Amino acid sequence: MKIEFHTEKDANGGKKSADSYIYKIESALEPFREVITHLDAHLSDEDPAHTGVNTKKCKLEIRLENRKPIAVTDQSDTYEKAIDNALIKLTASLNDFG
Repeated sequence: MKIEFHTEKDANGGKKSADSYIYKIESALEPFREVITHLDAHLSDEDPAHTGVNTKKCKLEIRLENRKPIAVTDQSDTYEKAIDNALIKLTASLNDFG
């Protein structure tokens, strides 16, 4: 499974944070590793000038062998929560495939 991780300029908090986010994604999707060929992860701040709630956005899009891509998004107070919630949605979608 190839992972591409995209962020806005200040979204990931540096390489250390990006590496931990990638590890979190890989770990959560390990049971589906055989069918996922590619994953795009996008982090963004929907309101960078303010510190409002639910401004951190995570979009995960996966490519699967012999199936259509699946994309999920989540907005939360932190990138960590947005990634966690997007992974919950994504794994639920993958479990629906049976």
